[in-house]
Amino acid sequence: MSGTIMITGCNRGIGLELTAQFAKDGWRVFACCRDLKKADELNALQAKYPLIEPIQLDVTDYEQMIALGKALKGEPIDILLNNAGYYGPKGTGFGKVDREEWRRVLESNTIAPYMMAETFCDNVAASDYKLIAMMSSKVGSIADNRSGGGYIYRSSKTALNQIVKSLSIDLHDRGITVMALHPGWVKTAMGGPGALISTAQSVAALKKLLTQAGQGKSGRFYNYDGSEIPW
Repeated sequence: MSGTIMITGCNRGIGLELTAQFAKDGWRVFACCRDLKKADELNALQAKYPLIEPIQLDVTDYEQMIALGKALKGEPIDILLNNAGYYGPKGTGFGKVDREEWRRVLESNTIAPYMMAETFCDNVAASDYKLIAMMSSKVGSIADNRSGGGYIYRSSKTALNQIVKSLSIDLHDRGITVMALHPGWVKTAMGGPGALISTAQSVAALKKLLTQAGQGKSGRFYNYDGSEIPW
């Protein structure tokens, strides 16, 4: 079965691969990225798969987001996948935290995904799949934190996980499933060349999770391989 998926952060890495794999399977893809003029790979992919609809969207520009919501009013969106994010500066151990960068990361990784859910929940509710998925990270798991540090990125994903849990409760009566996902340690610009898996491997597994999700998985946190991660 195919449908319509909206993905943010589609200009490279996991977002670009998600766009490719869903489009290849016959899905209509609203492929959002911050600057379409610089999204050469996405534009080339759209030429190959006409079901891809590139959309310029900076997820921290809420006026732009609201305008897009109005433009897509009444359009069912089966899966809303909030993939866009910002890692921030590395080496943010104790005593080395940049407060302004922390605010920027929280804006991108925590507030923006919530605003996407708020803006497009009616579209999701009108669909068949009724799924909102947030790209989180295992480093946001409090139970899994054994190394400390990483205050900026860790806290943004921990906060995102709490949003997932609350949304799963608040949107339950509308039949919407909300879940958090960890893509694995992926060979991207963020993950680096020493990462363990390719974008193709990560996305193939994530796509299976997304297309087989139901309300029994709502309000939970999953690794790309389907195993559950403790909050």
